[in-house]
Amino acid sequence: MKVNLVSLGCARNLVDSEVMLGRLKDAGWSITDDPAGASIIIINTCSFIESAVNESIDTILELAKYKQNGTCRRLIVTGCLPQRFGEEIVHSLPEVDAFLGTGAFNMIVEAVQGSLTSDCLLPDPDLLYFHEQDTQRVKSASHMAYLKIAEGCSKHCTYCIIPKLRGTQRSRLPIDIVAEARDMISSGVKELILVAQDTTSYGKDLRPTIDLSQLLTDLFNITTSGDFCQGVAGRKDNVWIRVLYGHPESIDNSVINTVAEHRNICSYFDIPIQHASNQVLKRMGRSYSRSDLRTLIHKIRSRVADAVIRTTIIVGFPGETDKDFEALLSFVKDLRFDHLGVFIYSDFKDIPSHNLSGHVPQDVAKMRHDRIMSAQAEISSENNRKYAGKLVKVLVEEALEENLFSGRTAFQAPDVDGITYIKTNKLHPGIKIGCFTDVRITDTLEYDLVGEAV
Repeated sequence: MKVNLVSLGCARNLVDSEVMLGRLKDAGWSITDDPAGASIIIINTCSFIESAVNESIDTILELAKYKQNGTCRRLIVTGCLPQRFGEEIVHSLPEVDAFLGTGAFNMIVEAVQGSLTSDCLLPDPDLLYFHEQDTQRVKSASHMAYLKIAEGCSKHCTYCIIPKLRGTQRSRLPIDIVAEARDMISSGVKELILVAQDTTSYGKDLRPTIDLSQLLTDLFNITTSGDFCQGVAGRKDNVWIRVLYGHPESIDNSVINTVAEHRNICSYFDIPIQHASNQVLKRMGRSYSRSDLRTLIHKIRSRVADAVIRTTIIVGFPGETDKDFEALLSFVKDLRFDHLGVFIYSDFKDIPSHNLSGHVPQDVAKMRHDRIMSAQAEISSENNRKYAGKLVKVLVEEALEENLFSGRTAFQAPDVDGITYIKTNKLHPGIKIGCFTDVRITDTLEYDLVGEAV
């Protein structure tokens, strides 16, 4: 009996998918990447923005065909889509045999077996199942893994549905996080990526409280032993630790200093600022100003010499005027972020910003999106030129063709940033997938780097 799982959306969703696969594997199911040969197909959905909702529904309808033309007996939909739309989506998708909301992942075995008491379980998201050490995750990659350190969010941004889907912030105990990290490193993981809805607020809800800097120090302590791949200048290198999904309000001095003081904690700050106009930020429910953002970014760059800053922004938010947009564009050009993503505002009736006045036409929002991305392409291209001729450490991830590989540096996060192309030759002894190698950068592109293995 084989099960196929398709994971949509963010890295946090991927962790949930890996946990479900772990539970199914422990229950005796075999995992397959081929839906055509699966008895059970599971789609772990995202519904954060309209495009994600559409992708989820399209995927469900596409995979439902295997119930008529394949071996599939049961089609199960999990995650954010049923949690957000409830009975509405259940009635719209009769092809689906069972729906599990975000708080019901621990019932996946029962859903697969057909022994649920209801075909639609949508418990309170504050009861969302926490993966601890009772189940081994089925990791999507052998050399890197996302480590979820908290669930939910206690912020109240007017454009965001996360508290409804995932509940209020609940941090995992550090002892459990460290134990999972140790297991991952023992299995060969070379990069641990910390994720949550708001990673930099980690531990503030625990009693007694703990902060992210202490957790990072604990993780650093377990990554400084063991045999790891050869690194720059002939020294043994540690496992990389990377933090994603920070929040401008909760990145404090202790976190900045901890990153600066520990070599294998990537000097990579993922800080979604969302906007740089004070009036738009206020309407978004973000409790900081453009001046606060500027101060924070300058502080990071002054304390962490090789700091790399990634951000995401939203254009076309209700009430965003031409003046607001120009302020945002000017801020982006001035601060010169290393990596930047742009979203067009996605409206739904169930988010507070839907009721705000001054909704921006889609064609105007798309024009603003394109202007920001055009400016950022130029900034990124100029930023990358500083790496020309330099020796950088790269985590090798894929063999593309003979003598050509791809990987990432410490300043490139998976899926959202550029990559580094690695050329080898007959004189090079060869490089291994999932290990670090030294690369001399020979060419720079808008978002990617090109180099030769040393």
